[in-house]
Amino acid sequence: MTERVKPPVTKNQRIELLCEDLSSQGAGVGRFEGYTLFVPGLLPGERGTVQVLKTGKTYGYGKLLTLFEPSQERRTPFCEAFPQCGGCLLQHLSYEGQLRWKQRHVYELLRRVGGVSLTDLPPIRGMEEGERLHYRNKAQFPVRMVDGRLQAGFFAPRSHRLIPLAQCPIQSEASNRLLAPLLNLLEQLDVTAYDEATGKGLLRHILIRDGRKSGEVLVCLVINGRRLPEEKKIAAFLMERGVTSVSVNVNQKNTNVILGEETRIIGGSPTIQEQIGDLRFSISPLSFFQVNPIQTERLYETALTLAGLTGEEIVWDAYCGAGTISLFLAQRAKKVYGVEIVEAAVENAWENARQNGVENVEFFVGKAEQVIPEHFQQTGIRPHVIVVDPPRAGCDESLLKTILDMAPDRMVYVSCDPGTLARDVKFLRQGGMEVREVRCVDMFPETGHVETVVALS
Repeated sequence: MTERVKPPVTKNQRIELLCEDLSSQGAGVGRFEGYTLFVPGLLPGERGTVQVLKTGKTYGYGKLLTLFEPSQERRTPFCEAFPQCGGCLLQHLSYEGQLRWKQRHVYELLRRVGGVSLTDLPPIRGMEEGERLHYRNKAQFPVRMVDGRLQAGFFAPRSHRLIPLAQCPIQSEASNRLLAPLLNLLEQLDVTAYDEATGKGLLRHILIRDGRKSGEVLVCLVINGRRLPEEKKIAAFLMERGVTSVSVNVNQKNTNVILGEETRIIGGSPTIQEQIGDLRFSISPLSFFQVNPIQTERLYETALTLAGLTGEEIVWDAYCGAGTISLFLAQRAKKVYGVEIVEAAVENAWENARQNGVENVEFFVGKAEQVIPEHFQQTGIRPHVIVVDPPRAGCDESLLKTILDMAPDRMVYVSCDPGTLARDVKFLRQGGMEVREVRCVDMFPETGHVETVVALS
């Protein structure tokens, strides 16, 4: 029997640690006698005293107690909840430092995992200083009982311990304006908070979205039951405060997935409107829509440029959501087909095409890896360009095999996770495709996340 190797540190031990890098979530990464520790709040090049909080076989987590050598990139965080809240773990790093790290992180993963040699790379597209506060158009606040009160906020890093928040500097002004009054009303109505441990309690999440250009606001209450008390009163309360759409989403499953499959409108419109460029979009609670409206336009313009469309191409848009990228592509393509597994999102996509007068698009409900080859077998129409914008888990391997079998002239991969992007790029390169351009767009300032667009052929 192989003897289990004990970590060189124990829980609550205090050690001196040098930070060497940042994790994909923005935590400092250091090594003590070869053992990796993740420490939020520690920046590369900094040395400090760290208390070990948790240990595993190959890595552990620590808490920064004392900082000896601050980095020149360090700045004062702008939110009182940092670093307890798990949302913006890079607030202590200058924005220029964030951009440099994100670009280096993407390119290093593509080189090391994807086997891609990259030279003469364009700089990451960041946000201007005046754009970086309140940039998010969507907030999903978990709700819990804290000190006997109904509270909402965000979870602490790597836990489901709620950090209550009255205001969040990166969430929309609509979210910050509505959250506290809504919680007070729900508490007066004796609405209980969901308890993950017992599966009891009613209110699980409060979802708030806004259309930055339309000014319209959507509020969706996610419940562990069938109804809220006095739903008409709740809807009227919110609509008096400028909310366009009020809905209830039913999620009675023991799951970390936020939204259930059933949504009921209890006040106002089923959707809100948003505009990107010259295109208008209808957004429902279940619709996928990029959370940073300013950078979304820049991201889609980048994808459109890398697709290299001339007006003669047949294009497939996998994971098309509400048709946002599809309609952008349709402006310069002969025909665009979109496929999405969420039926409600496809309904939004058709509505978005109609309201924008776009006729050279067609949408399908289903798995991309099934719908695309079936369509090819039935019609014989081979796509010139395939665009994918998958969730964080990346593309299904069967879809990547389908893309290689279809042999498009070009592929554009829009990714929100550099790790799964690099993995999928490796698979595509092994199948004969090559990376010809990489662009990064900072959709998520103050966090470790970054959006990447890769062109392959």
